[in-house]
Order: sequence, then C-alpha cells, then structure tokens
Amino acid sequence: MLTKELVFGLILLMQACGPLLAETPASKQPNSPGLLQRLAEKTREVKATVQVYGAPVLGFFDTYYEDHIQPVTDSYFQWASSVRSSVWEKIHSTIDNYMPLQAANPTDKPQQN
Repeated sequence: MLTKELVFGLILLMQACGPLLAETPASKQPNSPGLLQRLAEKTREVKATVQVYGAPVLGFFDTYYEDHIQPVTDSYFQWASSVRSSVWEKIHSTIDNYMPLQAANPTDKPQQN
C-alpha cells in the first residue's frame, strides 16, 4: 500500500515539475562568463557580506561570553584544578607508600610509617 502511494506521489510531482522545467528561458547573453567566473564573483560577494556582518556578531558573542559564560566557567575551572592537584598528590603518595613495590628489591628495607 505504501509503495503505491509513493509511486502515485512521484508521478504527480513529475507532472507538476515537468512544465516548469520546460519553461526555463535560455541564456540571452551570448558572451556570458563561465561558471567558474560566476562562482568566484559570488564567492567574493558572500565573503564581503560575511566580513561586514561578521565583525559585529563576533563582538556581540565575545561580550556575551565575557559577561555570562566566563564567570561561571572560571569557578568550575578553578575547582577542577584544585581537585586535580589534590587527587594527583594522593595518587603519588599512595604509589610511593605502596609496600609490595618497596619490598620487591631485597636490598631495600621497607619504610615504616
């Protein structure tokens, strides 16, 4: 049933778009620039537009970041740094005080805490 509906919809779509494609006017410029030249011109226009509108938008987002996001993330960053350093110190002290590693060398005497 779904296949029949899909085929019927495609046939209707082809019938609707067929006349539109047939009515496409021919190019009236005999010496029109090539596709790559038109693409390059369009690219330059888009680049200029992005540069014109991009600077204020970038300024807005920079200000928004400084006002709203950075104060929140700075506190998390400071917290994470302090936690990381304390965890790192605990790991080092645990490894340094691990008895089987110290007893692995028979010439070393185990340290007593």
